Amino acid sequence: MGISNILKRFDISSEREDYSKIHDIVEGGIEFKGTNLWILIFAIFIASVGLNVNSTAVIIGAMLVSPLMGPILGMGYSIATYDSGLFKKAFINYLFAVIAGLLTSAAYFFVTPIYQAHSELLARTQPSIYDVIIALVGGLAGIVAISSRNKGNVIPGVAIATALMPPLCTAGYGLATGNWAFLFGALYLLTINTVFIGSATLITVRLLNYPIREYADAEQMKMANRWVTFIVLLTIVPSIYYGYLLVQKENFIQNANNFIINESYIEGDFLLKNELEPAKKQIKLIYGGKTIDETEKKRLAKRKAIYGLQNATLIIQQGFSISDVSKDLTQSERYQAEINKLKTELSLNIQKQDSISAIKRLGNPLFNEMKPLFPEVSYCSADRQSFFTEGNRAKYFTVVILGSQNPKKTTRDISRISNWLKVRLKSDSLKLYIEKSTF
Repeated sequence: MGISNILKRFDISSEREDYSKIHDIVEGGIEFKGTNLWILIFAIFIASVGLNVNSTAVIIGAMLVSPLMGPILGMGYSIATYDSGLFKKAFINYLFAVIAGLLTSAAYFFVTPIYQAHSELLARTQPSIYDVIIALVGGLAGIVAISSRNKGNVIPGVAIATALMPPLCTAGYGLATGNWAFLFGALYLLTINTVFIGSATLITVRLLNYPIREYADAEQMKMANRWVTFIVLLTIVPSIYYGYLLVQKENFIQNANNFIINESYIEGDFLLKNELEPAKKQIKLIYGGKTIDETEKKRLAKRKAIYGLQNATLIIQQGFSISDVSKDLTQSERYQAEINKLKTELSLNIQKQDSISAIKRLGNPLFNEMKPLFPEVSYCSADRQSFFTEGNRAKYFTVVILGSQNPKKTTRDISRISNWLKVRLKSDSLKLYIEKSTF
């Protein structure tokens, strides 16, 4: 199959609808009166209930019946074809629809007895660059579908993906409860969806060479393009910042969870609860069991750096000590507390055994990764060993033995090898031995 045949697969000119029919479809979806207005109000009520009870299925249903996307496509189409009359009509209808939707959702949230903000509401208050991408691609899909004779079920899918109804209803929640962060965050998400669905429509209409509906001289065209560029930039800049914060938050949560899973064990204690606050870069661990001494707290604080949490604040709290509160517990409660403690210790011991077994199997992967970096290394062995000191106190180290064809050169590289192994094994408890190859 040649390049020309592949490119033909992307050609949509043969499926394109007549320009006059496309214009009629776009214009017909703009106006909000009669049936369209009532459908909008009903959709707002459905979406508000879905957000209120945290039901994703109900919210999707509201997006399917919502006619809110029509004026947005109309604004993008009219700017691309320099149809000022159609743009004015689309803008006024869109503004009316937004105000009507905002007041309808605010009225619902004002009378509902459920005031708690669930995850579906919270998700619409912190837009980011990813919402820009969704709106842009969704808008492209929408206008391409309208331009084609084979429309299929794209428009309902675009309505779901770009999610115009939920942020409008969330803004209504913020208005009804006086939560201005919710109101402005949701309105910003609605603005992102509006601007980039409209921009996608404008770009597509220009690329498909739709006919100009009204005469515009070069200066008017230049001015229109400047305004579109200004609005797009004004909308996208905050979303990039919020996208950066989102990535930082997700990285913190992932690193903190890895830290808690691998490092939170304290002998004689069990972790009751952990709390993460990404905005403050704070990890709170609450333990039950024996009183935790400062040495253990310092040990855990030192281990943070291995997981990229150098700047995170670690708070260790004693939830309760079994010895202190046992007199206030019933017999069954004491048994349950001991069972929970034993379950935690058993789980951690199993994790330890699994990690020890994993270390024993590390010799071969370590050798394969090390060989290109240090060619003189001829074999590698890795194991976790205990070293005893006075008072039979055991310290545990990962012991790595390397066989080298050139021990002197390898010894000169011992610092590099040691640092590489610490990063690779995610451990600073390491003992490295180098010997002359014996086989």
